[in-house]
Amino acid sequence: MALNVKNKIWLGTGFLFLLLLLTGGVSIYSLTKLKTDSKNILIDNYLSVNCGHIMQQQLLSLHSDYGHSIGKFEYALKQQQNNITEKGEREAKDSLTADFNKLKSGDSTSENIERIENDIQEILTLNMNAIDFKNQKAEATADKALTLTLMLSSLIFLVSFSFLLNFPTVVTRPINQLNTAIKAIGEKDYGHRIHIDTKDEFGQLANAFNEMAEKLQDFEHSNLNQLMFQKKRAEAVINSMRDASIGIDKNDNVLFANHQALQLLGLKPEDIVGRNTQDVRHKNDLFRFLLENESASPFKIVIDNRENFFTKEVLDIPDGEGSSKVIVLKNITSFKELDVAKTNFIATVSHELKTPLASSDFSLKLLEDERISTLTPGQRELIENLKADNKRMLKILSELLNMSQVEAGRIQLNIKAIDPLEILENSLKNVAVNAKQKEITFTSDLQKNLPLIKADTDKTTWVLNNFLTNAIKYSSNRAVIEITVSATNGTITFAVTDHGPGIDKEYLPRLFERYFQVPGSKEKGTGLGLAISKEFIEAEGGKIWVDSEIAKGSTFYFSLPVAEPHS
Repeated sequence: MALNVKNKIWLGTGFLFLLLLLTGGVSIYSLTKLKTDSKNILIDNYLSVNCGHIMQQQLLSLHSDYGHSIGKFEYALKQQQNNITEKGEREAKDSLTADFNKLKSGDSTSENIERIENDIQEILTLNMNAIDFKNQKAEATADKALTLTLMLSSLIFLVSFSFLLNFPTVVTRPINQLNTAIKAIGEKDYGHRIHIDTKDEFGQLANAFNEMAEKLQDFEHSNLNQLMFQKKRAEAVINSMRDASIGIDKNDNVLFANHQALQLLGLKPEDIVGRNTQDVRHKNDLFRFLLENESASPFKIVIDNRENFFTKEVLDIPDGEGSSKVIVLKNITSFKELDVAKTNFIATVSHELKTPLASSDFSLKLLEDERISTLTPGQRELIENLKADNKRMLKILSELLNMSQVEAGRIQLNIKAIDPLEILENSLKNVAVNAKQKEITFTSDLQKNLPLIKADTDKTTWVLNNFLTNAIKYSSNRAVIEITVSATNGTITFAVTDHGPGIDKEYLPRLFERYFQVPGSKEKGTGLGLAISKEFIEAEGGKIWVDSEIAKGSTFYFSLPVAEPHS
């Protein structure tokens, strides 16, 4: 029957405990026997020797105190008679008793006294010889007990020392083997095995571990080819992408970079793949720019002496407690070229159309002049419609020209210090006719002692005109439009509030995009007015925004910096 670790420990410690019990028992037995031998000497012989000495002393003092000495002698003789333990002692005692009785009867001759002394000496000799023999016997017993105790102690020491040396190894060796094996498995060495032949818990643990390692090895071999195939396929897909792609794990190590990315960076695969981003960014300016620049605006890269435009998109991929990311660079050079061509085309067409439209507008005004001809009411209505269409066309062309300037980056600003109330007055004059047609009233909330602002008068007035025109357009007849001008934190803020239908919050972020129109709106336009307003205000160093809620109206804001006072 195989012993487990627990039983082995019990067996070893039990054996040591038995040895200790045996040693203790032998020692107790030897001490008890020594005690018995010593006690026998005291009981058997010491009393007789003591009585003999008393009788010798009393025998010497007979002449000085006869009666007292005879009494004590007789008392000692009786005690000795009750303690006869040695061979020949009884005969000596009988002889002594007979001679003492003669002494008591009056025979105090020297011959009788000498016989009494000889009898006493015989008793003393017998007991002294017995004491000497028993003492030698006790010494032999002590030597035997000492030898046996030393032998048992030596045996216990050897067994304990062997137990001390071997038992920790018995326990720790399998644990060390298991620890080494676990580290090997952690390093994916699935061929590692533990060799423990015992049938105890350690042997069972080793067998279970070996079975686990074998299954892991089989699993690794069965999936290795598939994993390699998946890896090659992923690399093929990544390299086939037209967009440059760079993968970075949560520890900032570069996982991959396809051919397009390597071409843009001017690097080889070994220069970037598997390396930390900190190592690469110090050696490559473009890579550092891609990591540090968080703007979504297009940027330019010169390739083969030709300007190419790219946009950057960062895809975050959850990875445990952190996240990996993929940087994708999209080449928008062709779209950029088309956009430039479109801008130039719009600018050219708008400019070319503006002249004939202005000429037709002049002709319509001449037709209205009664000095030239008299018009019928129907003809006058047709001319009014033509003038309205012509005016609308001129407005569209003006917005297209402004947008073409914005897209081409050719906004010309005449920044100077101006009074914000001057801008408000000019804008109110410009929209007065439209407001009068719908009987709309303006209310102004103007902060006192407003400072001057740094702005382009014409473009800022154009923006406020756009705000007021839109407010009139979306307000009902006889409505009230509120205008607020206030100073806060070194800026002047203009706000125009209407009480029209309002705008859904989901469309507010896109309101300043080009050509965007709120779905379902009854009023149609070009979708350029607010986009141009945003470009004009931001070009002047200001901000523009909107607040709106369905059925509660809208408030459009823009703010511009305060002009610094002259020193």
